[in-house]
Amino acid sequence: MNELTRSKVQQRTLWVLAVSQVFGTIGVGVAPSIGILLAEEVTSSQAWAGLARTASTLGAALLGLPLGNLAARYGRRIALSSGWWLAAVGALLLVPAAQFHLVIPLFVGLLLIGAGSAISLQARFAATDLATDERKGRSLSLIVWVGTIGTVLGPNLGIPAQQIGAATGLHVYAGAFLIAGIAMVLAGVLVFSLMRPDPLLLAQQLERDVEAAVPVRQRGGIQRFVAELRTNKRARYAVVAILSAQVVMVAIMTMTPIHLTHHGGSVSLVGVTISLHILGMYVLAPVVGYVADRWGYRFSIAVGLVIFAGSFLAGGAHPQNMGWIMTSLILLGVGWSFINVSGSALFARVITKQDRASVQGGVDALSNLSGATAAFAAGPLMAVSSFSVLTIIAGIVLIPLAWMTVLPPKAEELKG
Repeated sequence: MNELTRSKVQQRTLWVLAVSQVFGTIGVGVAPSIGILLAEEVTSSQAWAGLARTASTLGAALLGLPLGNLAARYGRRIALSSGWWLAAVGALLLVPAAQFHLVIPLFVGLLLIGAGSAISLQARFAATDLATDERKGRSLSLIVWVGTIGTVLGPNLGIPAQQIGAATGLHVYAGAFLIAGIAMVLAGVLVFSLMRPDPLLLAQQLERDVEAAVPVRQRGGIQRFVAELRTNKRARYAVVAILSAQVVMVAIMTMTPIHLTHHGGSVSLVGVTISLHILGMYVLAPVVGYVADRWGYRFSIAVGLVIFAGSFLAGGAHPQNMGWIMTSLILLGVGWSFINVSGSALFARVITKQDRASVQGGVDALSNLSGATAAFAAGPLMAVSSFSVLTIIAGIVLIPLAWMTVLPPKAEELKG
């Protein structure tokens, strides 16, 4: 296959991923907002509601590696479509859970909808399968960026759901998850029907002649992931970047709404602050991809660390000022974007090609698990300290990444 044909397949892949990502993330976006409201209504308990909210994050962590292994065995088309359809099943289970206040379908549905989060992460790696090394950052960041549309629309599904409820008698939360389920079914259909040829299988075919002498390894997904990190220094650096950014972002974002309300902030102010934070996470992704490709991943991660420092300073030094807290959350999102997009693009570039999909699934699973752990730990931590202390601890978490970033790279690592 010549480079022109490969480029055309890559363009088609990006188009399919972008459109399906919009539909899919609309469904995923409903879980953190309407999902927790549904959980509180069904369980009549804030504690159980928080546990139910964690179920979707846990589902993403548990399903990330199996979906990565599925891609390694059968290709991106099968893995991505299966993930969206599994998440759709979860969303549709939440329809009767909302309508009839059923606890077990509530937890199972939220757990399965986590497959949508896992597969939306895998989609960004799928964008790099056929990309040249010089364009991996921009290809990955495009898929991250289009996810903004669904992430913003998803929490607002209650508006059309009210119209459905008025016409059918369906509970507003049930209507929201019905729309989410349909959106994720469509995402799976788009991928399954249009992602041909499969980018991962085609990439493997193009690499087969070069690697024909290398025996196929039969280790499981976890073993492959651990082996990759043990032997690949740049992959370790990328994973430290991804996990550090995720832990810091989730911990602070989770506690900011509580901090704002405790200091007189309204529900509207909380909503605007979180919306601006989410925009900060995604809207500049194409810029991040360009910076990473143009000046190197290490430089881009360093920019993210500086922005994170600005976020901690704004929030930690002015914890009672609503304007500064809002600024802190915007900077938190932008800093996360620089580090996460750059780390993910670097990881896609340097991992062993044989283990690509399985190892990518492993880092996504670990990222989701780290985020869930951070969210769980942030509450008790702030309860015994303060928002300012939380920002200080977040800064401490980033010290290993900062140290790895400023260490002089070897000659072969200069572009990374």
